[in-house]
Parts: sequence; structure tokens; C-alpha cells
Amino acid sequence: MKIFWKYFFPPLYGLLVYFTIRLLTDSITEMKFWYRPLSLNGIEMATAALMGYLLIGIFNWLFRYFDKKNEAGFSYKIILKELLYVFIVNQLVQNMVLTPMVVLTDDGLQLFDLVDINVIPLLYCFIYYGVRRSNAFLQAYINNRLQLEKITNDQLQTELKFLRAQYHPHFLFNALNTIYFQMDIDVEAAKKTVERFSELLRYQLYDQQQMVSVVNEIQYLQNFIELQKVRSSRRLQLDVHFDEALHNEQVYPLLFLPLVENAFKYAGGDFNIHICMKKQDDEISFRVENSIPDKLSFEAKGGIGLDNLKRRLELLYPGKHSFTAQVKENSFLAELKLAT
Repeated sequence: MKIFWKYFFPPLYGLLVYFTIRLLTDSITEMKFWYRPLSLNGIEMATAALMGYLLIGIFNWLFRYFDKKNEAGFSYKIILKELLYVFIVNQLVQNMVLTPMVVLTDDGLQLFDLVDINVIPLLYCFIYYGVRRSNAFLQAYINNRLQLEKITNDQLQTELKFLRAQYHPHFLFNALNTIYFQMDIDVEAAKKTVERFSELLRYQLYDQQQMVSVVNEIQYLQNFIELQKVRSSRRLQLDVHFDEALHNEQVYPLLFLPLVENAFKYAGGDFNIHICMKKQDDEISFRVENSIPDKLSFEAKGGIGLDNLKRRLELLYPGKHSFTAQVKENSFLAELKLAT
């Protein structure tokens, strides 16, 4: 195919322009150019073929120049500029070659000859430009989209890492504080807490961009709950239920943790915490409700650490999750549903 475009297409292009002009001119003058001497027609066709080589060669050089100069992409201003260059080159070459040819043959240069020379080749020129450059435009568009997607993805990955990192300082502080006080009371219990704490940290060191089995997530939450029970008030009434129907469903890790952590952090009043995870059709439903000491003071605190979770859900489960959080009369209820 490259051989065709390099060696055969240029003379065909020149001859196409030549015969089109000839046919239009003869239709006006009623002259039949094929009745002219064969040598004269041969000279004109050979000249037209050479003109095709010259013109296509210059166009190809211009296209390489355009590609090198416009590596960043294309815009309508760039395309208009390219068309201007192509227009100038076409008019110069066509008039340098075809105008003298018409002047020296037949009855000389007429007005309709001049119009044909400047209009017909220009139409073919723009068609050729559109065909040849469309591939470059398409490739530039694809490259721009890929670059934009890469930049967007990098930004989202950075944001996700930042959002995940925000959970750790509060979690580490609470866990270490619990272990510190346990060591003065029960060293063996403190050792068990350290073991549980190490398991939690090991889980958090995994690649958080990869999905995990919901069973692993449940095990993590159970360890976290056990750790929180150590430092919670004896008055705490804890009700935890994990559906046994949950097995190999895949989820992104540490999305349920903020709701559990939030419940232990703000539990008050009757000190009730209800945690329930179950499977509903093609969804995982996670429900956490905790009693609060005072509705007005709880609402005034605002923020309650859930904005972080909402943003992560938007990034990881776009259009595939639902999350609601509401303050009731004596409790705070949060419910998260994830498509599996």
C-alpha cells in the first residue's frame, strides 16, 4: 500500500486534475482534445503526472512538518492554518505548471481556463487533505483522550491514597492508647490486643486498589470490633450480625470500617450499637446504628468523618452504590449498599 501512495498515486492525481480540466474546457469550447496530435497530448499528460509528483511530495513534506509541530494535538485554528498553507502551495504549483501549458496550446489562455485552473485542482487538493489528515486527526484525538484519562486516573489514585491515609492516624492513636492502659492492668490481655492490632495493620498494608473477598473484610471488622470492645464502656450493648450467605463476593477493602469506627466513637445515651451485614440479591447491605446522647449536640458537630467515605465510594463505585446517613431521635443510622 505504501508503494501505491508513493509511486502510483501522485501521477494518477495529476492526471485526474488534468483530465477534469480538459473535459470541462472541451465541454465549453466543443473541442475534442483526443483528436489533437498524440505527441501534444502525451507532453501534457506527462507534465500533469510530474506535477502530481511535485504537488504530492510537497504536501507530504508539509504533513510531516505539521505533525512534528502539532504534537500536543489539534484545534480548529491549527487546521485553518494548515489549510492556508495547502491552499497557497496548491495555487502556486497549479499556476506554475498548468497556466503555461494552456497558454502555449490550442487558442491560448481564456478566462474560463483561468477559472478551471484555480478552482478544480483546489477542490481535489482539499479532498486529498481531508483524506490524508483525517487519520492524523483521529490519532491525535485518541492520544488526547488517553492522556486525559491517564491524568484523571493518576489524580484519582492520588486522591484515594490520601483518603485512605486519613483513617490511619485516628485508628493508630486509639489502638496504642488502649494497649498503653492495658499494660498497667493485664499484661496478657495487652499482648492479645497487640496481636489483634498487628493483624489489622497487616490487612491495611495490602494493595487497597485490589478487591478482596467479603469474608476477609468481615474478619477484619470482627478484629476491629474486638479491639474496640476492650476500650469501650461496660455499659455498651453490642449487637453484631454477619450474614452466613456472604462468601466470595468481591469488595474494595476498608469501606465498612468508617461506619463501625464512627459508631464506637460517638456511641452515647443508652450505649447501643447494632451492626448488620447481609446479602440482598446482587447487593451487600451494611447497616450500622448507634445511640447518641443528644440529637442537637450530635448534629452540631457535623462532619462525623463520613465525607471521606462518600468520596471514596464515588471513585470506586460510581453508580453502583447507595449510602444514607441520618440522625434519628435517639440514634444515628448509616446504611451502605454495594453492588457485587
